[in-house]
Order: sequence, then structure tokens, then C-alpha cells
Amino acid sequence: MSRTRTTISLIHSAGLPENDIKLGDRLIRQLRIPTDAPIQLAFGSFKQEIRVSPGGKSKSLRLNPSLFSKSGLLPSSFMSVKYFPTERILRLGPLIGVMVSRYQPDDPAKPFGSISSFCLEMVNACKKLGAYVYFFTPDMIGTNPSTLEAISYHEGWKKVTVPAPDVINNRLSTRKLENSPSVQHFMREVKSRFGTHIFNEKFLDKSDVFEALGPDPKLQKYLPESHLLNGYSTLKKMCGAYHTVFLKPVRGSLGKGIIRITRLGNGTYQTMTTSLDGISKHSYPSLSKLFGSLSGKIKKTRYQIQQGLDLIRINRRNVDFRALVHKNKNGKWAVTSVVARIAGGNHFVSNLARGGTLSPVKDALAMSGIPQSLKQTAPARMNQAALDIANGLESALPYHFGELGIDLAIDTKGHIWLLEVNSKPSKSENAPLSATSKVRPSAVRLVQYCQYLMGF
Repeated sequence: MSRTRTTISLIHSAGLPENDIKLGDRLIRQLRIPTDAPIQLAFGSFKQEIRVSPGGKSKSLRLNPSLFSKSGLLPSSFMSVKYFPTERILRLGPLIGVMVSRYQPDDPAKPFGSISSFCLEMVNACKKLGAYVYFFTPDMIGTNPSTLEAISYHEGWKKVTVPAPDVINNRLSTRKLENSPSVQHFMREVKSRFGTHIFNEKFLDKSDVFEALGPDPKLQKYLPESHLLNGYSTLKKMCGAYHTVFLKPVRGSLGKGIIRITRLGNGTYQTMTTSLDGISKHSYPSLSKLFGSLSGKIKKTRYQIQQGLDLIRINRRNVDFRALVHKNKNGKWAVTSVVARIAGGNHFVSNLARGGTLSPVKDALAMSGIPQSLKQTAPARMNQAALDIANGLESALPYHFGELGIDLAIDTKGHIWLLEVNSKPSKSENAPLSATSKVRPSAVRLVQYCQYLMGF
């Protein structure tokens, strides 16, 4: 099995039959493609019997305009090509589909909302690496899973008809969309009919993560004590054991609805709850009174109760760290970036959506006040923790992930803790801290992993 990349060019020639393609002599030899018998051309779910004829010194793959139209290919695309001799298939790709929540054609600057710039980076990463990416919403899924209406970038964002992809990156932003019957049916169909790889196929609940990692002795050192809040006895036990505890919605995101409970003394307690406007504070004369005030919320929302930690702070603001990990070009978990997140002035959570700010890890550690020896070792230890957690989740959960946002924290003694894991990490929070980068490393890693999955 051989591998190379070549530029695909459209030939406007009446003399080129529809099912013939021309490939440079050197590429034919390199790929060991037969020219004396038909083979199949494959692009995503599209397959067409073709014949390959020599194209002299050309470094391009040349197709009849009709074949371009039928396959969904675009002229002048930079595409990887690989020949599978056993199946007699010449495959182009990988064809990557990114499933997104919305498309807004009336807003050309942000057609995909907050992830628009990242989508364009994916396009540029594909051009650089030799792949093809398009974007589609659940509304674009039709009754025939072999073709999709989708959005691709070719001198601007345009709607196109394309084959089902080789690989799908699920970037749906809500569980409601992800669990909709049409999306679930589509994912089952393309998996079974075309062998499509789908990664980040599921949101992770906070309880899923801690239950999955808890039994692994290697990972227990990263885990603060954490339980599903299933009644007053659990609250009493945790508040008795720790001065501060956090209640986190099991399916929450962006720091919404987190409640911090602090034991003040004399049996009194204070709650601080995140909201769009900042923090709301309430005091209670007893834990039972506090629980009574929460009973309505607990009936509607499942909460995880988690041990409070004495974390490093900068100017009295909490600091945590977002480690972004990806499967790399060899199919192994690798740390792509780690950034520090400093909580906003009126919040105890660090999410950017709640006024948090980003900082390079070394700068945040330098301002944190922890001993110099811990500052020096913390970056490497955080990288190792992120890799341990990613590998642990992969071993424990029956889902396919190619990208994870792992939120870590460091306490004042230098111990590293896991806060939570996000299977749909924000593309705003993982933006490069250097404005000169046109394609952030996470986009490159995603494309490389898709190439790995398809053997390119």
C-alpha cells in the first residue's frame, strides 16, 4: 500500500471520457496503480468505476467535469490519494464532515457563530495537509445518508451537495440536538453502511467522568472527592468533611449554575451561585435550612457535589488550567496546549463566558506565590495528568473521542487536581495566545487524526 499527495485539477477537455482519469506517470508508478483494467475511485461514500491513463509529467489528477460534479469534488483541491490494491480502490481524502449546531448565511462574518474562525482554520489546515472538510447541521441531513447538503469554503462559504464523509467530528453544542432521532439515525446509518468514523460522539456528564476514573488507582490522586447529590445525607457528609464544597450541574457548561457552599462557623452556611449578572450570596442558620432552599433545584437538576480545594490564586482570583488534548497523527493522545484561566473580578469560576481571562501557564505560575520548585515542575506534571486522564477515560468509556478539554487545578501545596472534562471544548477558550497564528495547532491535530483514521 502506497501513499502520496497530489493536486487535483479539472480538465475541460471533450476528449477525456467521463470515467477516465489522468495521472502523472511517476505517480502511477509510485502508487502502483494498474492502467490495464478498471479500478474504483472513492471519495467518502462516493464510488465510481474508472480507468487510469498516463498523464505524462503532470503532478495532477485530472478528471472529467462530470465526474467532479457527481463526486462533490472541487477543482484545484489539494488532496491526499492512496491506492488499495486488494480492493482495487483509489481513495481521495480524507473527506471530513464537521457536524455543527447552526449555519447563519445572513452573517457571512460568523456563519457558524462562535466557532466560525475555527471552521475556517480547519479549511486552511486541510489545504495544507491534503484533505477536504465541510460543515453541516442536523437540518441538512436528508433521508438518503449517502449524500448531504453541506457548507464548504471555495472563494467564500457555499452550499454544496457532497457524499457522506469518511470521518465526522461531532461539534453539536447541545444534548438536545445530539440526541435527536434524525442525528442518531444518521450516525448509525453512516457507521454501518460506509464505515464512517465518528469522534466526540457524546457529551460527557460530570458524573460519568468521575465514576469512570474512580476505580483506576493511577488516577485517584487527581480526583477530589465527588458524588452525585442524592439527598441531605450526602450534603451533610461532604459539608462535615470539608470547609467548602461545590455543587455543579451534572450537565452544566460554561460555569452556569455552580453553587459554592462555605461553612462559616456556629452552624451557619453561605452559598454563592454563578449567574449572568455575577454572584448571588445567601446565608443560612443551618445546613437543613440551606438544603430546604435547594430542594426545588435538586428536583429539576442533577448535581455533582465536589470537595472544595485550596487553589492557587492571583490577586485573590481563582486560577485553573485548560489542557487541550488530541489524538495525534499516530492515533495517540498528545497535549496540544495548556492555558491558565483567571477568574473575573466578581466570579469564583474561571470560564471566559463568566469574565475570566487567559494567561500563559508560566506567567500564571510566576504570579501565584507557590514555591519556585513547584513552579518548575508543574507544567510537566499537568501534561502528564492530562494524558493519564485522557487514556483513563478512553479505557473506561465505550465512546470514541479525538479531542478533550481537561480542566485541571493546582492547590497551594502544588498538588494537581481534575475539575472536569469537556468533550466539546470551547474554541474561544483554546484560541492561541499568539495573534500571529493563522491556524491553531488544534485544527492541525484534528485533520491529522482524521488522516490517521483513514490510513492516509
